[in-house]
Amino acid sequence: MTVGLAEVRAAARELDGVVKETPLLDSRVLSEAVGVDVLLKAENLQRTGSFKVRGAYVRMSRLTADEKARGVVAASAGNHAQGVALAAALLGIRAVIFMPVDAALPKVAATREHGAEVRLVGLTVDDALVAAHDEAERTGAVFIHPFDHPDVVAGQGTLGLDVLAQCPDVRTVLVPMGGGGLVAGVAAALAEAAPHVRVVAVQASQVASYGAAREAGHVVSVPVRPTMADGIAVGRTGQVPFELLDRLGVDVVGVSEDDLSRALLLVAERAKLLVEPAGAAGVAALLAAADRGDSPFEGPVVAVLSGGNVDPVVLLRVIRHGLVAAGRYLQLRIMLDDRPGSLARLLEILAVRGCNIMHIDHGRTDVGLSVDTVAVRLQVETKGPGHQEEVVAALREAGYALVAG
Repeated sequence: MTVGLAEVRAAARELDGVVKETPLLDSRVLSEAVGVDVLLKAENLQRTGSFKVRGAYVRMSRLTADEKARGVVAASAGNHAQGVALAAALLGIRAVIFMPVDAALPKVAATREHGAEVRLVGLTVDDALVAAHDEAERTGAVFIHPFDHPDVVAGQGTLGLDVLAQCPDVRTVLVPMGGGGLVAGVAAALAEAAPHVRVVAVQASQVASYGAAREAGHVVSVPVRPTMADGIAVGRTGQVPFELLDRLGVDVVGVSEDDLSRALLLVAERAKLLVEPAGAAGVAALLAAADRGDSPFEGPVVAVLSGGNVDPVVLLRVIRHGLVAAGRYLQLRIMLDDRPGSLARLLEILAVRGCNIMHIDHGRTDVGLSVDTVAVRLQVETKGPGHQEEVVAALREAGYALVAG
């Protein structure tokens, strides 16, 4: 079965009254940074906190009466689990969902609250997938794939129709990509409904499975290296999405961990939206382009914020990483004379210039230190790169030898 505009429109009819039309928000700070109008598609405000319910509901609503009676099974670390759980509740289908044992507790709780049975198995989503397939084979339940099925792709593609309705003059849509269901669906819909629109897949550079597949000319597996964007850390692009993306010539860009954390921080600070790292991939691509000083995206640009289900513990770590990447923390190592008042004078210079000390280490036993010297390491909170330069210049002017970094 192919997926085109007709299939996506049919999926949209099935989703009427099931999903929300999430808002499309202007972003002045991003527009100024990249020199074109930028809007944010806040799909993080969708039911269950991500786009996943679109594809899950369409896939499950089309099951036969016999298949619905047998129930469904799925594997996920979070967003797909919640999408399947909600769809099952709405359709009156029993759902068993396998999740890794270290899955974020809020995601596990939310999945159970929708009425699904959650079984914690293994350390990775791959372990959960094996268990889910075994359960489907043993019981006859229908396995609901997170992205590699035409019905799922068609359901996810309805987001593209929403974007077009909300911004008819859109020229570029940036879509976070893991297995490819969302970007393939959006591309399939817009290729017919608005062929002038360029759809761009955005992957975490740590797990760039679609880029590798494009180079090879077929689906390949890549190592899943650690990335904060766990929602798009998929080592193998789906076959159905790949065939669509390849036929439509959809471009792909990669974003770094620094890009992702800066993007999450910017969306939180300036757009007042809570987004998971994977969901901020499109914004990360815009920030990376701004850093390079180029303008590869014709505007108006819509960056899809694909999900907002982030563990608060992970959020804390990512925000800290984002603050460092955005130049808000300054690391210093300074040699001081080991005399009363030396440290106080150093801290006075930092205080006068509006710095906040986050951490300080005062060591006398470092290798290479003379008997009358101490090494002071500081982590200083600043207002950004320009403020950092001012602080470093003031310290050097005061005669301190230091290394920033």
